[in-house]
Amino acid sequence: MANKVEVKDLLEAGVHFGHLTRKWNPNMAPYIYMERNGIHVINLYKTVAKLEETNEALKKIAASGRKILFVATKKQAKDIVAEKAGNVNMPYITERWPGGMLTNFVTIRKAVKKMASIDRMKKDGTFNTLSKKERLQVDRLRAKLEKNLGSISEMTRLPAALFIVDTMREHIAVKEAQKLNIPIFAMVDTNSDPRPIDFIVPSNDDASKSIEVIMASVTAAIAEGLTERKSEKQSEKEGGDEAKPKEKKAKVASEEKAPKKASTTGDDLTKIEGIGPKIAEIFQEAGINTYADLADKSEDDLKDILTKSGPRYASKNPASWPKQAQMAADGNWDELQEWQDSVKGGIE
Repeated sequence: MANKVEVKDLLEAGVHFGHLTRKWNPNMAPYIYMERNGIHVINLYKTVAKLEETNEALKKIAASGRKILFVATKKQAKDIVAEKAGNVNMPYITERWPGGMLTNFVTIRKAVKKMASIDRMKKDGTFNTLSKKERLQVDRLRAKLEKNLGSISEMTRLPAALFIVDTMREHIAVKEAQKLNIPIFAMVDTNSDPRPIDFIVPSNDDASKSIEVIMASVTAAIAEGLTERKSEKQSEKEGGDEAKPKEKKAKVASEEKAPKKASTTGDDLTKIEGIGPKIAEIFQEAGINTYADLADKSEDDLKDILTKSGPRYASKNPASWPKQAQMAADGNWDELQEWQDSVKGGIE
């Protein structure tokens, strides 16, 4: 990692301060180092390990070209999250969580489109034909939409992951993400339940310094993933024109000589909507390494693998995964993208 966080940095930022012992959640016990003056102290060595794991997963998602939605509506976190997420061009929610933001995404998109239509009205002069009262009402509506949804106006489809600051406050976001099998990354304090979270960063989610140091590390990893993606695209573009004729000839020759074989190298299963980095690891351990392997599995087979991996994954719905994998295996990426968008991010 380019920006490795040291225990000393976390200590100086007060990341180790938890909540009062009487407010603790027993499920956070593995991440608590000790109790002092009636307050739990978080084990920063575990925080560093979990932060590195989180950064690696977020870097992969960013490198795949998908969006990560940041959620933080508490006063201390608002400005920090807006600034850091904005720097890496990721969507964020800092005002309030709009109910159905994920589960009713189609309606939320309509509200965003309404905002765009008002902007068009102002450009083409239609706005000026309205009466003074109507113009005032439209301006108020535009301001309200901008405040609540302006930061997600570029998000045209469901995000690949959520990063949450304070899971207790943002419990509705957690529930919606769980329902749609969207991986959840979060700063989890000693009073929160870590069980619904896929990638937890045990840390103080109340102090602005603590939030800033974690957010800086996370967004640095995302920026690294985006840079990798950019350089890959550039190298593909440069080498593509020269390699294409040779590749075509070699491909035709190999197809004539031998029958088709399944790819021996692993595919990026996280490109299937609903599969996060952890589920991809579970499938790889079960021998599902390629899109073709996944397409051959039935819904029941996938359900069995997830159930054996623990209660957190048993609730996932793999119904559409083989269908998506088949499209990916056939190389029909445009069709897959279109299908995922038409069925609310690949979940039927």
